[in-house]
Amino acid sequence: MFVLAASAFIVAAVLYSAWITGQFTTPDVDRTQGYVSELAAVDQPWARLFRAGDVLSGLACLAGVALTPHVRGEWPGWLALGGFGLLLAAGGAFPLDCAPISDEECGTAGLSPAHRVHELAGVLGTAAVLAAMVLLAVRWRSWVAWLFTGLTLAATAVLLVAVAAGQWAGIAHRVLMTLIAVWLVYVALRLLITDGHTVRSGPPHVVRQGDGPAVLLTSGPAGAWFHWDAVAAELAARHRVTRFDRPGLGLSPPSPEPPTLYGEAARLAALAPAHPQRVTVVAHELSCWHAEAFARLHPLCVAKLVLVDPACASGGKRPQVRRALGRWTPALGATWGATALARVAGPAAHRLLTGAGDPAGVYRRGSVLAAAAGEWLARRDMAADLCAIRAEHPFPDVPVTVISSGEDDPCTERLAETLNATLVRLPATERPIPLDDPGAVAAAV
Repeated sequence: MFVLAASAFIVAAVLYSAWITGQFTTPDVDRTQGYVSELAAVDQPWARLFRAGDVLSGLACLAGVALTPHVRGEWPGWLALGGFGLLLAAGGAFPLDCAPISDEECGTAGLSPAHRVHELAGVLGTAAVLAAMVLLAVRWRSWVAWLFTGLTLAATAVLLVAVAAGQWAGIAHRVLMTLIAVWLVYVALRLLITDGHTVRSGPPHVVRQGDGPAVLLTSGPAGAWFHWDAVAAELAARHRVTRFDRPGLGLSPPSPEPPTLYGEAARLAALAPAHPQRVTVVAHELSCWHAEAFARLHPLCVAKLVLVDPACASGGKRPQVRRALGRWTPALGATWGATALARVAGPAAHRLLTGAGDPAGVYRRGSVLAAAAGEWLARRDMAADLCAIRAEHPFPDVPVTVISSGEDDPCTERLAETLNATLVRLPATERPIPLDDPGAVAAAV
C-alpha cells in the first residue's frame, strides 16, 4: 500500500508539472507575468492537454491520499491534501475563458461561471495544500518537511506581493508550483522509507455471561457481538453464553490473512469449552457454514446446532480474481480511503440493513468495511470447502434446528433434510431473525 500510494503521488507531481512544456508550446502566455493556469484557458492551442493534466493530477493526488495507510492523528493533514486534489481536478474541469494577464482583451465581454469557479478553486487549492504541509509537518516533526513548508509559504507570500505590484507574478507562480510538485515527491519518498504499517492480528473480542451449559453465538456477514444482545440476555439465566467478533469485525483486530472455512471452524473450536464438555452453537447466515464445518471436523465438541437463516452453499469453480482481491482487503482496510468511506457510509448502511443502531461505533472503522468485503470475496471458497468437508466427514449424531423466515426455500429444506434437522419457519421479518425474534432463537436452544 505504501508503494501504491507513493506511486500515485509521484504521478500527481509529474502531471502537476506539465506546465513546463507549455513554456514552449504556448508562447502567447507571458512567462514573466502570466499565470500557469492561463496555459489551460479555452482559447489556448493546447488547452485540453493541460486541462487533462490538471484533472488527472488531482485524481492521482486523491488516490494517493486514499491508499495511504491510516496513522492516528494525521487525518487533518491528509484531509487537506485530499481537498487540494479535489480542487485541482475541479480547476481542470472548469477552465479559464481566456488568459487574463497575457490577453488584454480578456474579460471585456464578461466572464463565464466556469472561469469564476476556476479562480476560486485555484485560491482554495493553494490554501489547502499549504494547510496540508503545515499539519503534516507538525505530525512528522521532520526538518525537511518544515523546510519545504517554509519555502512554499514564502513563495506564496512573494506571489501575493507580485500580484499586488503587477510585476513578476508569472515567475512567482511557477516557483510556487515547482515547490508543490517537489513536496509531493517528498511525500512519496517519505512513504517509501517509512518503517511500514503492517496489519497485526490479535485475540478476538469475546464477551461471556451467565453460567451453565455452554452456548456459542456466531454472527452473520459483517455482524458484531451486540447483535446477539437480546438472545444472550434470554439465555444467560441458565447458560454460559459466549459471543465474539471475527477478525476485523466488531472490536476484534483485523487479520493479515483472508478468512477461510477451516480457520473459522478452528476459531469455534478454540472458543468451545474443554473436553468432555460440549457446546451448543447458534449461527446466523454465512456463519452457519462455519458451525457445520466445526461440527463435522470436531464432532466430540458439539452438543447441538441452531442454524438461523442459513446461507445456501453450492460447490463451483473458485475464481482466482476474488482470491487475489481477498488478500488485499486487510491492507485496504487500514487506509484513509477505507476509513473515510466507513465513516460516511458505514453507520447508515448498517441501520438500513439491520434497522438497529451502532452503540459501539464499530461500523465507522475501515477495518470492518474491509473484513466484510473479505468475507464476501471468500464466500465461494468457503462454499467449495464446505462441500469437500461434507464429502469427507460425516455429520455427528447431534440435534439440529434450522430457523427460517419468509417463503419456502428449497435450499433450506434440503439442508434440514441432509442434517436430519427440525425446521422452524417464522413469518417474514424486515430485520435479521436474531434482532427481530430473539425469543425464537432462545427457544430453539
